[in-house]
Amino acid sequence: MQIEAKDASMGLIDSLCGEYQKQNHIDPACYEKYDVKRGLRNADGTGVMAGVTQIGNVQGYYIQDGERQPAPGRLIYRGIDVADLIGGFTGEGRFGFEETAYLLLMGALPSREQLDAFCQLLSSCHTLPHMFTEDMILKAPSPDVMNKLARSVLALYSYDSTPDDMALSNQLRQAVELIARVPVIVAHAFAVKRHYYDEESLYLHRPQPGLSVAENFLYSVRHDNQYTPEEAHLLDLCLVLHAEHGGGNNSAFTCRVLSSSGTDIYSSIAAAVGSLKGPRHGGANKKVMEMFACIESEVSDWKNEDQLRACLARLLRRETGDRSGLIYGIGHAIYTLSDPRAVILKRFAKKLAAGKGMLEEFELFEAVERLAPEVLHDVKGEDKVVCANVDFYSGLVYKMMGIPQELYTPLFAVARMVGWCAHRIEEVYQPGNRIIRPAYKAVAPMKAFVPLDQR
Repeated sequence: MQIEAKDASMGLIDSLCGEYQKQNHIDPACYEKYDVKRGLRNADGTGVMAGVTQIGNVQGYYIQDGERQPAPGRLIYRGIDVADLIGGFTGEGRFGFEETAYLLLMGALPSREQLDAFCQLLSSCHTLPHMFTEDMILKAPSPDVMNKLARSVLALYSYDSTPDDMALSNQLRQAVELIARVPVIVAHAFAVKRHYYDEESLYLHRPQPGLSVAENFLYSVRHDNQYTPEEAHLLDLCLVLHAEHGGGNNSAFTCRVLSSSGTDIYSSIAAAVGSLKGPRHGGANKKVMEMFACIESEVSDWKNEDQLRACLARLLRRETGDRSGLIYGIGHAIYTLSDPRAVILKRFAKKLAAGKGMLEEFELFEAVERLAPEVLHDVKGEDKVVCANVDFYSGLVYKMMGIPQELYTPLFAVARMVGWCAHRIEEVYQPGNRIIRPAYKAVAPMKAFVPLDQR
């Protein structure tokens, strides 16, 4: 009986789909007619200017005589080039994510005393509210960690005694708690997913005082709690590189849009998590690895560039892979000649590959990175300057570290929580900010209402 009811229901849904397709079509010419900036992009690919920020800056081109000219990519956190920031803490053999979080939230690098106090504050906020894991994570498990993370972030509202207080002190308190708690939520959500959907034993590890965010994450997601210093420092580097990317990226803008309405921080951050989950945004790192699994299975000789070109052409022609017509990890809205995050990750990935005996796979990634722009030109006739973006190498780094694919995008969220919170506070605390409300041109013709019996 249930099967019959379900079949009947799906039959109705199918008929509704047909009706929808008949009644809902927008002529693509409308976008040009009304000068619509699709995706909030100008005709030359630059983003529509929607706000100002002091938090992050992304540079990948310059304008000369009204034309966009390619340039080496730069990522800047609060006026500091991320390459210099990374060089500072890696040169001293320190972890850098906590320092980066302080910089992005506060606007200046911390002193040693300020950094120590901030790290202690984060450590004191690791613990989830009483019964939160039992009530919000163990119950109603999700096959997708990002889905569970969004629901858990939203649920934190109920455990906050002052969730709607917009005072700066409360916003900063909430931000610090989110930065500290989200890695724990992700680790627990992954353990529960693994238990209920992969039929593995359930281990829930508490974060350990005195460990960095990167160390605690590795400690929490592994059954035996074991990790090497090299793994922890590399994961820390990944977190720093993913922590912020300007106010115009999809998830940060989502966070700012919701924040501009005056809603609570949990609603804003949960929406940002939902945005990041998308395969065109944070979910792209997982898509890169799925794409390479396809390439590795279809190309018999990884060093044969003709075979590689042919496979990439099939991807673009929607003949293989997920048939999206995309080469995941190649191209970016802003970066042209290079993505500084990919450049840094590639350098560390090569060292890691040599130590893991995976140089052949690394060289395959290098070859695809080199060949993809030519194939894009040959198949699609695109002359746009493109480069490998951060997603291209991050998945490979995680794979070599033994981190499961289900955690690739959640790790992105762990890092980007810092940038989201910084943008959230900037949006609600700056005087004169208005609710974000762009316009859409209505193109449906006017119709007379027809009584039910006459339709």
